[in-house]
Amino acid sequence: MPLSAFPNLGVLTGLGAEARLAAGLGQVMTGGGDRAGAVRAAEKLVRSGVSAVLSFGLAGGLSPGLKPGALVVPAAVLVDGERIDCDPRLLAWLGGATVDLLTDAPAIIVSRSAKSAMWAASGAAAVDLESGPLALAAARAGIGFAVLRAVCDPAARDLPPAALAALDSNGAIGGLRIAQSILRHPSQLPTLIALGRDASRARRTLVAVTSGTGAP
Repeated sequence: MPLSAFPNLGVLTGLGAEARLAAGLGQVMTGGGDRAGAVRAAEKLVRSGVSAVLSFGLAGGLSPGLKPGALVVPAAVLVDGERIDCDPRLLAWLGGATVDLLTDAPAIIVSRSAKSAMWAASGAAAVDLESGPLALAAARAGIGFAVLRAVCDPAARDLPPAALAALDSNGAIGGLRIAQSILRHPSQLPTLIALGRDASRARRTLVAVTSGTGAP
């Protein structure tokens, strides 16, 4: 069975494409792919009167064992060194936790070495930009919070420059910006193709879970 909407659920994503995948889950807002936008959207979503919130979309892998497309439903989120547990009712609705911990980050983690250092320091299996601000906003409001993510950027990969240049303030991916980045740095093309392939795997995981067909 597909995930039916949790009563009065608010959903925060980073990208517009993620928001479209989450459209059937509840009231969706998009942070735009950066920390400041995530904070604004999280606070706005909580103030809108929702009864619980979900961080939804793609994640970066920190644990070497997490492959592209892996489902990430953490038991808790690490924010500024503080562990914020996810709501047990939401975790049960999502089918239970798949990892213990996901960590917040102030910006996209670009390099393999930075991912390795973050994994060693935090013990978190994955990282994203939206879950931390949403966890804090939910805790202040006294409402339930959980995360449903899939890995698109594994621990062993350095992100290509085009991946950082691609997003606009609305969380949309601009083909022109990607093309311009490739022209400046043509050697990134194989890594960019691999990232696109793995992002597709992650999206398929999210579609499978939300449609009830199971994670691939």
